[in-house]
Amino acid sequence: MTVDEFLGWAEGREGRWELIDGRPIAMAPERAAHLLTKAQAWRALREGVERAGLSCTVFPDGATVRVSPRAAYEPDALVACGEPVPPDAIEIPDPVIVVEVLSEGTAMRDHGVKLEGYFSLPSIAHYLILDPERAAAIHHRRGRGDAIETRILHSGPLRLDPPGLDLAVDALFTAGAGSV
Repeated sequence: MTVDEFLGWAEGREGRWELIDGRPIAMAPERAAHLLTKAQAWRALREGVERAGLSCTVFPDGATVRVSPRAAYEPDALVACGEPVPPDAIEIPDPVIVVEVLSEGTAMRDHGVKLEGYFSLPSIAHYLILDPERAAAIHHRRGRGDAIETRILHSGPLRLDPPGLDLAVDALFTAGAGSV
């Protein structure tokens, strides 16, 4: 299945879906810690965009990111800058930041095929994988050439440039996130 076929197939269908290697994959129900972490990440990113006065939009989950003709993911949050997307868009073409919250069933995909897929897009500068169990932010960022630089943060500042956001790592997690 191509992404275009998938988007037509998925629209109006029950549940949440992603396309991986041309196959629709149902996304499992989410635990409370996962839901709260992705909500908190969206909020922290939105507040950071507002503080910095950036012309960026922060989207919660639900938006599709096409990474190849046969793969499309639905990150838990994303930031797109520049021209606003049309109100009826279901696909965000040029995200700068994508966020995935780890869960037991998705960890291998988030650290593997999604890492490679997201960074296949020239627009993506940062990929955050948030681990609510450990209250850890795994920050992958585009380095020089083809390099992807990774650091794991439990606290302190987090600079996401581009687009020019400054966040506190703690702001990405709800209070008590490490105790789930």
